[in-house]
Amino acid sequence: MAQKLDQGINLQKPHTGQQRILDAALRFNVLQCGRRFGKTTMGLHILRMAGIMGKTYGWFAPTYKSMSEQWNEIEASFAPLIRKTDKQNREIHLINGGRFDFWSLEKPDAGRGRKYHGIIIDEASVVRDLKSRWEQDIRPTLTDYKGRAWVLGTPKGQNYFHQLFLKGQRGDRDWKSWRLGTIDNPTIPDLEQELTDAQKDLPDAVYKQEYLGVPADDGGNPFGVDAIRACFGERSHKPAIWFGWDLAKSHDWTWGVGLDEDGCQVFNGRFQKSWGETKQSIIEMTEWNPALIDSTGVGDPIVEDLIMEGSNFEGFKFSSTSKQALMMGLRAAIQQNRVRFFDEALKSELESFTYEYSPGGGVKYTAPDGMHDDGVMALALAVEKMRRGSNDGVIRSTSGFKLGTAKAQSSRGITF
Repeated sequence: MAQKLDQGINLQKPHTGQQRILDAALRFNVLQCGRRFGKTTMGLHILRMAGIMGKTYGWFAPTYKSMSEQWNEIEASFAPLIRKTDKQNREIHLINGGRFDFWSLEKPDAGRGRKYHGIIIDEASVVRDLKSRWEQDIRPTLTDYKGRAWVLGTPKGQNYFHQLFLKGQRGDRDWKSWRLGTIDNPTIPDLEQELTDAQKDLPDAVYKQEYLGVPADDGGNPFGVDAIRACFGERSHKPAIWFGWDLAKSHDWTWGVGLDEDGCQVFNGRFQKSWGETKQSIIEMTEWNPALIDSTGVGDPIVEDLIMEGSNFEGFKFSSTSKQALMMGLRAAIQQNRVRFFDEALKSELESFTYEYSPGGGVKYTAPDGMHDDGVMALALAVEKMRRGSNDGVIRSTSGFKLGTAKAQSSRGITF
């Protein structure tokens, strides 16, 4: 039977903004807040209190990288009271029967088979496919103990995290939500001056989202969330004739996207393999169709090998300038509805994508810290290859072989 631990844990007192939330909490709690409000430190406070009471809690984060600091902090604070630490499975077992499980939501089926007195989802706004992760994996872990949930994040547009926030605002049974800004953290020195300076430097929508917790219509998304959703639909059954491939870097995935003659996604390939297996898979999946491939860094020799295998392969080197041009092309295609895609994970990456204003006034397109952009890059490369091919007037058969130019084919009375 779990026992309460009465010694050895240093509990930092919540600040006034955090205490307001803790005092009014229900079973399912959603905090939509500005940056530096202290949402993660509040989550750690909840975790410490649960450990003292001998409870079993799950901590869920978008990536392993984004939770490593919290793991280290909890391990250090409970050091004299830990019975066992399982670093491989990210579990901390306490001498009173309590347990903490840390899960990356990169991992399929995170939390399945477990039962918790409570869970915390940190940085929930940037979790890929949060809806299915909550409904299929995380929510069932609370059934046995009728456990509590804390869903924490700074908004990124009006995605599923915002939909959970609205459940609390509507007063749905057992749901409660709060929106608090950076100003509600009284521990930050010279806060008012910092906020005044930030408001001057940033676009209004960005300031409201990042500092006040008010989601922007597009979430700071360069493509536009509504435009992304308008391009999402069923898989095309026409043959794929334009391909884009983003090659894996360290822990990333190799991702390939194939588009038909209308710019609709037909093919979606995502895998982690050795370089030799990756090269062979790209050859087999692309067949003889035109393909634009990331040739940056370690990708350069791979692309050289592929070009020796077939003239349909072409390399694309990423730089700050070329990436911005590529993203502008994808943005135009999405906003003009000239591309369509069916893959949920790709849609999620597009919705999570963001832009940042650099001090020099430029714009940097990027995935949120710790997240992936493999699918976005693959789609952008496929769109760029389609643009280049269409400009060349090349027409291809359903098997992928060149039939000639549009001008030549039309002179034979063939309609396309």
